[in-house]
Amino acid sequence: MKKQLDAAFDVTLSQLKELTDPLERAKVAHVLVGRAQDYGTEFQVVRNEAMNETLRVGQLNSTQLAAELGISKGRVSQLAKGAPPERLFLGSGKVIVALAEKLEDGKLKDGRDKPVQGPVIATEDVQTYERLRELAEEIGLEIAFERIPLGGNVRLNRNNLVVICGPRLSPLIEQILESDPHLRFGKDDEGWHLVDRNTGQVYRSPMDQGENGDIAYFGRLPRPDGQGTFLYIAGIHARGSGGVIHWLNQELANVHRELKARRFSTLISSRFDPESLEIVESERITPFYRPEGS
Repeated sequence: MKKQLDAAFDVTLSQLKELTDPLERAKVAHVLVGRAQDYGTEFQVVRNEAMNETLRVGQLNSTQLAAELGISKGRVSQLAKGAPPERLFLGSGKVIVALAEKLEDGKLKDGRDKPVQGPVIATEDVQTYERLRELAEEIGLEIAFERIPLGGNVRLNRNNLVVICGPRLSPLIEQILESDPHLRFGKDDEGWHLVDRNTGQVYRSPMDQGENGDIAYFGRLPRPDGQGTFLYIAGIHARGSGGVIHWLNQELANVHRELKARRFSTLISSRFDPESLEIVESERITPFYRPEGS
């Protein structure tokens, strides 16, 4: 692997040096320097997590690991004792959470007579982001959110991305969800629902029967450029997305141990308090489905 990486780097550097236009060479080199810095940080996080896991599972002791990496035993202790390894499930750098805008028309805000008009982010999605932010900061990750504009055009080809957006708000997301051979969203005369394609079972939201619960899709989906994945969360109703974060708060270490950064999809059921609207219960109700060969 090291020889392959060295060869790839040599080719890139050689191609860069062969650019005859000095301005073009400067521009390309500048972009590559920035990318190297970004990836360097992420490589360090992955390295430290892997060192931590190597020691934790007893594959090597500190002295042996130091010899393998060509560093001192003290340096091994310094690097490996950092943030918990499960943080990599969410990301290896600054995590961006993309939240969908929707049109909110005819609802009063703060008791005013004037209706609120124009694109907004659902209150439930903001609350879900806040719970995710608390989880991310607890495990040492920086996190921020951005808006997905009306029409659902979100830039998916980037690292450390979490998307919270129902398929009805984004045709792009709807198309990517079709690549999941196991779970899908559907809509009929009774409304939106989720379907397990393996069993044929249809999951409808308890909220549609007046109950205090919802069901959400949770998965790691392929980026359009084929160069990675992003985490995706969407409830049948917006409240259900919070159930995923509630569940992750309890299961993150186990989920990371089982899945790492591999693709998967599953369904999470949750219940919320009717007064505070906070999630109080959550559970996984399907297996971790995996695409063939992943």
